[in-house]
Amino acid sequence: MPQIEQNPLLADPYFPPFGEFTPAQAQAAITEILAENRAAIEAIIAGAERLTSDQILRQLEALDDRLARAWSPVSHLNSVQNSDSLRKVYEDCLQQLTQYHTELGQHPALFNLYQSLKLRADFAKLSQAQKQAVEHALRDFTLAGIGLPERERNEFKAIKQRLSELSNAFSNHVLDATQGWHLHITDVQELAGLPDHAVAQAAQAAKRKNLQGWVITLDFPAYLAVMTYAENRALREQMYRAFVTRASEFGPPERDNGPLIVEILQKRQALASLLGYDHFSALSLAKKMADSPQAVLDFLIELAAEAKPVAMQEYAALVKFADESLGLQSLQPWDVTFASEKLKQRDFSVSQNELRPYFPAQKVIDGMFAVVHRLFGIEVEPVHDIAVWHPDVQVYAIKKSGELCAFFYLDLYARENKRGGAWMDDCRVRRFTEHGLQKPIAYLTCNFTPPLDDAPSLLTFDEVTTLFHEFGHGLHHMLTEVDVAAVSGINGVPWDAVELPSQFLENWCWEPEVIPMISSHYQSGEPLPAELLQRMLAARHFQTGMFMVRQLEFALFDFELHMQRDVTQSDQVQALLDAVRQRVAVVQAPAFNRFQHSFSHIFAGGYAAGYYSYKWAEVLSADAFSRFEEEGVFNRETGQRFLDAILTQGGARAALDLFTEFRGRAPSIEPLLRHSGIRS
Repeated sequence: MPQIEQNPLLADPYFPPFGEFTPAQAQAAITEILAENRAAIEAIIAGAERLTSDQILRQLEALDDRLARAWSPVSHLNSVQNSDSLRKVYEDCLQQLTQYHTELGQHPALFNLYQSLKLRADFAKLSQAQKQAVEHALRDFTLAGIGLPERERNEFKAIKQRLSELSNAFSNHVLDATQGWHLHITDVQELAGLPDHAVAQAAQAAKRKNLQGWVITLDFPAYLAVMTYAENRALREQMYRAFVTRASEFGPPERDNGPLIVEILQKRQALASLLGYDHFSALSLAKKMADSPQAVLDFLIELAAEAKPVAMQEYAALVKFADESLGLQSLQPWDVTFASEKLKQRDFSVSQNELRPYFPAQKVIDGMFAVVHRLFGIEVEPVHDIAVWHPDVQVYAIKKSGELCAFFYLDLYARENKRGGAWMDDCRVRRFTEHGLQKPIAYLTCNFTPPLDDAPSLLTFDEVTTLFHEFGHGLHHMLTEVDVAAVSGINGVPWDAVELPSQFLENWCWEPEVIPMISSHYQSGEPLPAELLQRMLAARHFQTGMFMVRQLEFALFDFELHMQRDVTQSDQVQALLDAVRQRVAVVQAPAFNRFQHSFSHIFAGGYAAGYYSYKWAEVLSADAFSRFEEEGVFNRETGQRFLDAILTQGGARAALDLFTEFRGRAPSIEPLLRHSGIRS
């Protein structure tokens, strides 16, 4: 008899079977697991009287986890190794998953089962994490429309299904628009001012496309190099126009995200209305720390009032410098990064390009691991012989006192068919299984400048802080001691608190004691010169006011946009963005700027009506770090307290309670303003 081929995604491997499954097998696995889960849930409901509360929760969790383990590598590959065949399967599976989760959210018998758990005699015996998971589940049933009449429930399902399609299409349009544009240059003089590594990267990009000369793409490292260093103003303008009009009406009609934005907003408002909320921003806060839309607006407006006067002074100084020293009498948006770099060099004699040779990627990685070892007593070691999706990917294990805690995949570099940005995602979540403890696994993904043929990847300092940021997210996921999947790691953590560990870890990049740990010249091994270090630290608050108002522009636009109840055309979105810019921005965007068309955080990610979370959590992270400033940045006891109060707790307890437990008081905005250079 011929042997039936085993589907690798159904074999329940500990690590995802990258390179071993086809898109067709992925589709078959998801379809089969969903069918089996539906049957198993009905069986659990039918036999619930014979099960303890603990058994019910563990059996339901096991079904969720099996599905997550199969879906995780498929979803991840769609982001980091996109292809036409995988995209088609991903879209089909996404629709199945959306339908499945919406069905469960509106499953009356399952809802009744969760409600009954709280009335059982053994409910009191459940752990705090299990009780919190039940509370979250009951909340989520309500937010999934369980209390709606049948007609409205069906409408809710249809809206959720359509929103899934729209968000995925938005993401695809941004990726395709980014990958679909390049500039072929045959005269190297056009690249005057670019660092050698950027010119070499452009030459490698041309070689990959079988072209002579140089190719500039819209991958962020290439784009940023041009905007920062290119002396050719026309080239900067050309790149800027291409970047800020991605996925808009200025490109192929089939990639225009304008109509998608309108429909996404309409569908989200429809969901909010069905659930009895005035608008989607109010609905979004049901799972967040902030207790009202007005509280969010007041917070953002307070920060803007502090930051804008500083930003205006910074911008006025930039305009004056550009006019007097660079001959740029009319400073345009495509001049701002270039002129800012020149001004930074004048005032502080330091530039990203000068620093880059001292931050080879592996040195930064090793130093970062040394930092968390001193803070939290953990060891990070490379692991080999585990399947990965690209040769650049490295797998690491985290240990504490010799005991294995977790694993993570590190994928650092930009490449074709990889979604832009940087993120952490969970691959496996910590939970107890019938075979013992399942250790968490994380994906850490960045889009840094790749190595050259004859040189390692050299990071900008912004990339260094990005790496620390994503590793902070990873530690939150991997160092959890919560064994209930729904509130383990980052699960169950309010969205406006989830950035706390990531922004917190960034602070160590700036510590004079840490910089020698993460830097040395990639050729000579010489440490960062003391004089250059001092200049770098002196420049820390350069244009921080301008940076803050830029973040507030995004946050206010997002939150106010999702307070609109009747968006019917793209012009309304643009008008609201323009109005926000008039209030808080100091660099006004040109009329053709379509930033919103590639704002994937809110239209294709989890930050809808939640982009404010970055600043909200930054208040927490700055205040948490201020305790280390008081007690020592490597105070092991303080590190252990942060580990115990924040990193190990997941979503099992309220975020504000955990912060207060660590800090000994409610959060204060003062450390953020001080760390940002807004106040002295």
